[in-house]
Amino acid sequence: MAGLVGLSLAGCGAIPKDGPYATEVRNQAQATLGPTSEQVGYALVSLSPIALDVANRSTNEVNPAFHSAIMGGAKTASVPIGIGDILSITVFEAASGGLFIPGDAGSRSGNFVAVPSQQVDSSGTIAIPYAGQLHVVGMTPRAAATMIQDKLKNRAIEPQVIVSINERHGNDVNVLGEVYSPSRFSLDPGGIRVLGAIARTGGPRYPAYETIVTIQRNGRTDQASLTTIVKNPGQNVELHAGDVVYVSREPKIFMAFGATPSPGSVGGINNRRFVFDNDNVTLAEGVAKSGGLDANRADPSAVFLFRYESRAALTAMGLNVSKYKEGLIPTIYTVDMSRPDSLFLSNSFYMRNKDVIFVSDAPVTDLNKFIGLTRGFSGIAYDAANTQ
Repeated sequence: MAGLVGLSLAGCGAIPKDGPYATEVRNQAQATLGPTSEQVGYALVSLSPIALDVANRSTNEVNPAFHSAIMGGAKTASVPIGIGDILSITVFEAASGGLFIPGDAGSRSGNFVAVPSQQVDSSGTIAIPYAGQLHVVGMTPRAAATMIQDKLKNRAIEPQVIVSINERHGNDVNVLGEVYSPSRFSLDPGGIRVLGAIARTGGPRYPAYETIVTIQRNGRTDQASLTTIVKNPGQNVELHAGDVVYVSREPKIFMAFGATPSPGSVGGINNRRFVFDNDNVTLAEGVAKSGGLDANRADPSAVFLFRYESRAALTAMGLNVSKYKEGLIPTIYTVDMSRPDSLFLSNSFYMRNKDVIFVSDAPVTDLNKFIGLTRGFSGIAYDAANTQ
């Protein structure tokens, strides 16, 4: 037996391989940073009704949502005049013989005059006869009309002014990314909210649960999931002039390792990385999606879920976290799926993006592996004996 093993090892150089052996990698390194004695401390939580309730509330809180800074300051129904806008200005006088209406009433009809359309220049000003250069950017049309009226009141006869925006070229917002018709458009006088802007560009290309909306404003960005915006009306923020809305596809994933069916044996899936197919995926659904527990290997009492959990959530579960310094603590939830009540709990426990499921082997699995190994060597020895 020993001679056969030695002979097989001696012939290893002729065995095909697709890369270097581990010893070759380690021995040929010019600098090495080996493993240290420092370990990652983690919390172990047995899934219970209390832990389930706290963890699910914490899961809902970690979904991306806009912060208060980008939600405030909306100016509904007061979109101001912007650079590039083309304005229409009409001046009315109470009687003929004033600044704009000739004294001979028969020479024209009406008591008003239309000033040639004015485009707001890069400095934010327009030119009005007898009123001069006026800065109107940032004003509403009504405020601009009042200012022009004040400039003319000492020269015209009881002037009244109307200002309207013929064409909007300022106060633009841009909607880009995973929408059907990315575009740039000007804000309406009544304003527009983020869902309305996305609808105006044809809507998102992908489901809400894997779509993230990013708003860029005044040199800062903020994000929210489309699901959060749809479910919470307060997250449907009012857009401001100059905002850039970027819609991106960012599906949530989880991974499954251990004693689950081999990759490729379930639905042709060749990896252990799975994508969420709904807003919420429970632990039971995650195990099922990865093929369930391997009947020949798995220990149903040792199903684990790895994630970073907040200090506040673990404290609310009754765990002493004083030894941890970080705000997010490595946490392992353990579930005994051999118990009927655990199946109910796992089917209500919401998973998060990048959670890791690990199913331990049953203790008998190692024994079976050893038996299989010894049978293999016994077979080699038997074949060798028969050939002599």
